[in-house]
Amino acid sequence: MTKRDEKRSLPKAVALRYRPPRDPAPRVTAKGAGLVAQKIIDLGREHGIPLQEDPGLIQILAQLDFYQEIPPKIYAVVAEILAFVYRLNREAPGAPHESG
Repeated sequence: MTKRDEKRSLPKAVALRYRPPRDPAPRVTAKGAGLVAQKIIDLGREHGIPLQEDPGLIQILAQLDFYQEIPPKIYAVVAEILAFVYRLNREAPGAPHESG
């Protein structure tokens, strides 16, 4: 296996934070490869944060600086992920239910 192949096979992870209305758009709060990525993934699991695998999106997000807002060109993809997370949160046992 070449060094290039090894680099491609390392796990990669990017964490986003979105707190409307405070944040106008989601921001990158953590990113890494290898052991750093595994730590991000492990911490997400420990805290019950839903994980989504999308290698193409990770490639784009990994190029952003920490706390940089995501670019408008990927809003639609990130919106799908946020909808997935919100759905999971609503369906989780003990989750507060919206009234209205």
